[in-house]
Amino acid sequence: MLFKKPLGLISISFMAIAMSGCADKAASIQANYVSPLAYNSYDCEALEQEYARLVRKSQSMNKQQDDVASNDTVAMGVGLVLFWPALFFIDNDDMREQVAQLKGEVDAVEQAAVQKKCGSVSSAISKARAAGAN
Repeated sequence: MLFKKPLGLISISFMAIAMSGCADKAASIQANYVSPLAYNSYDCEALEQEYARLVRKSQSMNKQQDDVASNDTVAMGVGLVLFWPALFFIDNDDMREQVAQLKGEVDAVEQAAVQKKCGSVSSAISKARAAGAN
């Protein structure tokens, strides 16, 4: 009976520490702020091209981040249930900062397009959102 409480406390502490190292899914990562002034010199065509480039890059980066998060979740499950050394295989290739930066750049391009009243970019934004991008 004396050992149940300390072991429970140790296992809870170990789980909390291990879970803090897991990567988040891309959808749960907040965008960094990027000023739309960075795109002030772009015309509507350039904004549309930049938006398309950023969306493609963002989709790729989001997939990579989601893969890292999924792998971390599997390693955590295996580590906590079956084999604790698996916790050492939790991937540290978290791309949180890159995902947040790209989301901020996409937001900034969207804001710049609104300010310049670029209809072509607005339709590209609508199409991307309908497809689930960003």
